[in-house]
Order: sequence, then structure tokens, then C-alpha cells
Amino acid sequence: MLSKKGLFDLKEKVAVVTGGRRGMGRTHCLMLADAGARVVVSDISLEDCEKVVEEIREQGGEAIAAECDISNKSEGEELMEKAKETYGGIDILVNNAGIVDFKSFLELTEEDWDRVMDINLKGYFLCTRAAVEAMKERGEGVVVNIGSVAMGQSGIGFPNAVPYVSSKGGIAGMTEALAVDLAPHNIRVNTVAPGIIETPMIDPVKEDKEGTEALVSRLPLKRMGKPEEISSVVLFLASDASSYMTGAVINVDGGWLSS
Repeated sequence: MLSKKGLFDLKEKVAVVTGGRRGMGRTHCLMLADAGARVVVSDISLEDCEKVVEEIREQGGEAIAAECDISNKSEGEELMEKAKETYGGIDILVNNAGIVDFKSFLELTEEDWDRVMDINLKGYFLCTRAAVEAMKERGEGVVVNIGSVAMGQSGIGFPNAVPYVSSKGGIAGMTEALAVDLAPHNIRVNTVAPGIIETPMIDPVKEDKEGTEALVSRLPLKRMGKPEEISSVVLFLASDASSYMTGAVINVDGGWLSS
């Protein structure tokens, strides 16, 4: 873990993390709390969120759990209101919640498309919109979006993931536009674009062992990433260490896009 002193110090900051119950969301919560932030761990399972809260408290941190479907406008607003009521405001929003539905394009239904878009893109918009009102009261704020190298315009095609890739491309574009719109309010917006990371989301991919080995062999670092290796970049973007950064998309992919 990074030091709690200096540029990475988040003491007295309030961070809301969506999709915080497992995988990268969990490690985002743990690392932000380790840096001193008071964390609102949010996801669709309150029980799972409470487990992460317990981990944070065992490490001496402060956190609460909140159940939320980010595709629902009222639930997103209630999440931010709970953060304000508990901790007095919101300084950091990590839009992490997301899903992927691995299907051939010819098998996709309209319902499949809408489900991914509602969570991966619309959900980010709704949560950001609700959080920004609280950030404006503080006079500053930070939004960190979790995108993906699977966002288009990367020179690599991603099969059986049209809605997912489309949503992540939308996040990259939204990040750039939001950065401009929110700069007058001293609110920074950036995106982390992970490559292949060891999380439950890629379990279906790992079922194809030969395909997975072939994919990993293409990576310059020759391995999948760990959730903590994404969370460390989230911490950087959430902290004053990145105070002159907004509108950026940072690839953390083991060199995949460079190969």
C-alpha cells in the first residue's frame, strides 16, 4: 500500500465506490480506505458490501455499505444522499460497476443491449449526475471511471462483446466531455482502462484455457493483471497527486496495446 502521507493522503475525504462488493471494486474500496478515505461500499448485494466494510474496519478504516442498482435513477440519488447524511458530503466517486454479456452479435437481443448499456454507461451518467451536486457544495471533487482497453479505436478487436465494447467506448467519450463541463466547478474526471485483470468477470474467458494462454502470451508482461494494480491507479487519480489531470484515459494493460 502507498503511504497515507503527502499527495496520496485522503484523510477526511469521502469516497463512493459502485460495484464495490468484489473484484476490482473491492480492492478500490480497501485501497482508498487505507489512504484515509471514508468509503461508501455500494453494489446490488448489501450482504457482500457489508463483508468489504468489515475488512476495512478490521484494518482500522471507516466505511458503510449501501445497496444500489446504478441503472435506477432514484437508487443512485439515494446512494449519494446516504453518503451525504453519513459523512457530510462526497469528494470522490469511483464508477466501477459493470457487466459483460459474452454473445455473438447475431445472438444479441435488444434486451441484452439495453441491460449492458443501462449499467455500464447510463449508470455512470446517473451516479455522476447525483454525486456532482454534492461535490459542488464542497467546491471540488473527483470522478474516476473504470473503462477498458476494449473501448474501440485501440487496434484490437474484441469478439462476442459488442454492447460491452460500445459502452466502454462511451465512457471514454463521456470522460472527455465531462472533464470540460465540470472543470469550472473544480471537479476532475478521468478514466482507468484495464486490460485482462484477474476478476470474476473474466471467468467465462478463462474456461477456454488454450485461448487464454494464447492471449496472455501476446502481453509483453506475460501475465494477467491483479485488481490491486488497477486500484493503485484509481488512488492516484483520486488524490492530489493527479491534480493537473482531467479528461484522461489511462491504459493499464500489461503493454497489450503496445504489442
